[in-house]
Amino acid sequence: MTPLAAFPAADRRLIRGVFTDIDETLTTDSSLTAAAYAALESLKAAGLLVVPVTGRPAGWCDHIARMWPVDAVVGENGAFWMWPDRDGGRLRTRFVQSDSERAEGRRRLEAVRAQVLREVPGAGIASDQPYRLADLAIDICEDVPALPRESVDRIVAIFEAHGAHAKISSIHVNGWFGDYDKLTTTTLMMQEQFGVDLDAGRERYVFAGDSPNDAPMFGYFPNAIGVANVRDFADRMTHLPRWITTQRSGDGFAEMAQALLAGRC
Repeated sequence: MTPLAAFPAADRRLIRGVFTDIDETLTTDSSLTAAAYAALESLKAAGLLVVPVTGRPAGWCDHIARMWPVDAVVGENGAFWMWPDRDGGRLRTRFVQSDSERAEGRRRLEAVRAQVLREVPGAGIASDQPYRLADLAIDICEDVPALPRESVDRIVAIFEAHGAHAKISSIHVNGWFGDYDKLTTTTLMMQEQFGVDLDAGRERYVFAGDSPNDAPMFGYFPNAIGVANVRDFADRMTHLPRWITTQRSGDGFAEMAQALLAGRC
């Protein structure tokens, strides 16, 4: 990972959009700071496409898509995207699975839920679970005391033993049934929603993240950016970002936004 300051100004000027994780990338200690939110506004005002790509639930994404300065939001690690239809005056949602597929997935996740709670002391169901439509989020440090690494690994193993995908974020282990993730849904959204072939122009977009569930995005985008706390999970990742900020979490996001906007002057 190379310091963000080394990102050439000529390359920064070519950036057309920013995809970003939320927890501990945009937020700091679970709070959205004024500086981070202002950075979002500044990126949008400069004409860049701005899309959060998060593991957070549909209920949160509804709010984000309606009220934040963003063009769309990908939620539940790729289960859907939401966007404000300014012409139609309403929020729209595009799921990557059918209603029946999601219902079957939720049914199968009940067995995972029961086994995790039975076999992993200290694990809890995430407080935002009631607002989810496709996945199961196990709390590993948000509202429960931080679980040891071996407990987190055991949760992942339980998901995978049931045939589910499992991804570790800074706060949860998220699991789901279905062949999608943050990256596959982001590329689909860009093609369908914005008419952009990311494969042909991925160097013109950045992704900002901090944790293992961001690894596919880090591997895909040649100018992916990690906020400084990405180092906390570096040994768990199959792909690391090319660039890294000096600041952690929301301050790192603001640092990234400042660098991108400076490059456009």
